[in-house]
Amino acid sequence: MSRIGKNPITIPEGVTVDHKDGMVTVKGKLGELKQEVKDIDVKIEDNVITFERSSEKSDQKAKHGLYRALVNNMIEGVSNGYTKSLELVGVGYRATNQGNKLDLAVGFSHNIVLDLAPEVKVETISEKGKNPIVKLTSHDKQLVGQVAAKIRSFRAPEPYKGKGIKFVGEQLRRKAGKSA
Repeated sequence: MSRIGKNPITIPEGVTVDHKDGMVTVKGKLGELKQEVKDIDVKIEDNVITFERSSEKSDQKAKHGLYRALVNNMIEGVSNGYTKSLELVGVGYRATNQGNKLDLAVGFSHNIVLDLAPEVKVETISEKGKNPIVKLTSHDKQLVGQVAAKIRSFRAPEPYKGKGIKFVGEQLRRKAGKSA
């Protein structure tokens, strides 16, 4: 049995979960998320959600843990939300935002202007003597990760000096330069 799939999920206060026609809908104070669930039985009883599979086929075993994790992330997202922080390391690298429009200056001839989805809130922090930080916040874990990966892909950190856009707390594998 799937170790993740067999764990029950307790529904916190202020969150409602509905299951109709293979669609799980989660509503909370931060928003609403929907997920289609195929081949797995979802049971909601007394603020506890359990997931059960009907056979021991390998695709059902995989989906068992997957759907449990996705629904758990949805519940966590609508109650607490998710945050990803990116750090711009490099001379002259800057980030500014106006509403949901992110403007990045990362060493190209033109600035990169990125329109973000309305579900994602962006905040830029610039302090003198420190690297600029871009903070992304949303109730959708997958969307926040996807947007953060897109921003990082504009200038991924290089291994010699560490210049580029990296996640806060990310450990970079550094290489030695030329040996004289």
